[in-house]
Amino acid sequence: MSSSNPRLTDRRLLLALTFVVAFCSIAYELVYSELLTVFYGGTVLRYSITIGLYLFSMGVGSFLSAHLDDPAGNFLRTEVYLALAGPAGAGFMIALNAFPDVTLTVGRLALKEPLTLGLAHVPILVVGLLSGFEIPLLNELVEHREETLFAALGGLYPRRIVRGALGVFFSVSEAEGRSFSEVLGVDYLGGLAGTVVYALVLYPRYGLVVSVLVLGLLNGLAALAFAAWSARAPAARGADRSFSLARWRGVVLAGLLLTGAYGGLVANAGAVDRAVTGAYMGDRIESEYQPGKAEVTVTGFERTRYQRITTYRRDVAGDPGTETCLRLDSAIQLCESWVDSYHAGLVDVPMSASLNRSGALPGANASFDVLLVGGGDYIAVDRLRDYGVSVDQVDIDGEFLDYSREESAFARYNDDAFEYDRLNTTVGDAYNYLRGSDKRYDLILLDVPGARSDDALSLYSTEFYRLLRGHLADRGVVATWAYSEYWFPQHHKAYVETVREAGFDRYLPYSVYEDPDGDDELERGERFYLLSDGPTPTPNVSRARSDYLDAVADRYERLDWRPVPAYRGVEPNSVFDPNYDVIVDP
Repeated sequence: MSSSNPRLTDRRLLLALTFVVAFCSIAYELVYSELLTVFYGGTVLRYSITIGLYLFSMGVGSFLSAHLDDPAGNFLRTEVYLALAGPAGAGFMIALNAFPDVTLTVGRLALKEPLTLGLAHVPILVVGLLSGFEIPLLNELVEHREETLFAALGGLYPRRIVRGALGVFFSVSEAEGRSFSEVLGVDYLGGLAGTVVYALVLYPRYGLVVSVLVLGLLNGLAALAFAAWSARAPAARGADRSFSLARWRGVVLAGLLLTGAYGGLVANAGAVDRAVTGAYMGDRIESEYQPGKAEVTVTGFERTRYQRITTYRRDVAGDPGTETCLRLDSAIQLCESWVDSYHAGLVDVPMSASLNRSGALPGANASFDVLLVGGGDYIAVDRLRDYGVSVDQVDIDGEFLDYSREESAFARYNDDAFEYDRLNTTVGDAYNYLRGSDKRYDLILLDVPGARSDDALSLYSTEFYRLLRGHLADRGVVATWAYSEYWFPQHHKAYVETVREAGFDRYLPYSVYEDPDGDDELERGERFYLLSDGPTPTPNVSRARSDYLDAVADRYERLDWRPVPAYRGVEPNSVFDPNYDVIVDP
């Protein structure tokens, strides 16, 4: 095999291009699937529909490609179109969902959400259609069987054994040179690489915005490489594959402009990601209020492997002053106005119900073990430090833990609690941590993200709550914040049924109270549950070490344990049999 053979070089380049275009096409669809999940929820549904539409539109493109002539020119045009359409499709989805939630009504039909959802799938069809053109066009360009890298690999596997195995099920013969099967094989390999690299490198490191720009850059480079090859080596293709660079000068210029633009944006990936995502998050947060009600300014944006961290200042009309807030992905985690009340509910109320063996609140020398799941801002740890308890903390996002240690917005609330000498922090998945541990805890606190996507299903499953129950000491209790049963009734029913199926037979619901509008009237805020499977003391907030609870102690005089209710016709959420009603739509 000699690399001086022009057709050999041609085929290598064309097969490399096949790999790149397949890589980009499938990765575009993964970006679109994730965007649809962010905007509309339902990970399984969004990915399933996206892949189905993609394959369908690829089939349509492949069918229509029979009407395309001039394979070289049309392949170049297709790559430039994809370089434009792929990133533009992502931008279209973001812009479509940045509009205020105003419902368009025609007759009795409310159109806003169905209309935007339908339009959001158009980029899937466009990219799929263009991708369907690629393989037939490339197959016409790679029409001669030569000694290529793929052909050379044929000598590396035991052909006789493979033919024998295939012969059990199929009629077989000696392998012949078929350019279509070779192109298709490289296409499938590129698709595999696209899914793996996107999942392990592009999305966790760069996020959706920069990832789609990287893909556009690769499509642009593929178009330019093909144009350069076509201009330099017309003889290698034969007279019937002539290519006039002058004829396609406009397309090549467009490819150059797109590639240059994407290259500049990717070179400044961090700034681009912060600018686009920060602006989008600011608009989305403002849209949660009535028009003109709130002014939001994003002050910081970081991305970890597991989530987006957005800090922002908000000024809500009628509320006293401006405050800093934190969001993880799209879910709000804390604001200055209620950070104290939230952590009093999460930590101080359950601590007031907890007794050590002597019947007193735990002290510095007491044996009292707490498991904190999540709590990466270390604010709950600071509260627990006041009680002198031992804390095992498990949080999957080590980058967020590092961020919290350095971010000044948290410093005034966690008081460097990460240096607490009775704290043991483990970076890892809580589900796996509990499966690998036999330790029992007097109190388990769940300071975890809400059930906003399929990624959180395991933390709201019967299997996870069984693990929690199995790690409780005698008279131990689980404390967690909860969505309101009035605002999210379907989630509430599925969650409660899950908890009951896991073996918890008693729960104690309570809320914290705030004065959000400064009128000296307390209003119900965050909701919490205590969970138990046996006799457990009722909270006595006068014993808690919390100035906030001292001020509102009268609100907690009638707390009482109740049987966990059962809802007819509602299934629990299980890892292996999920109930998607437990997910709260974004």
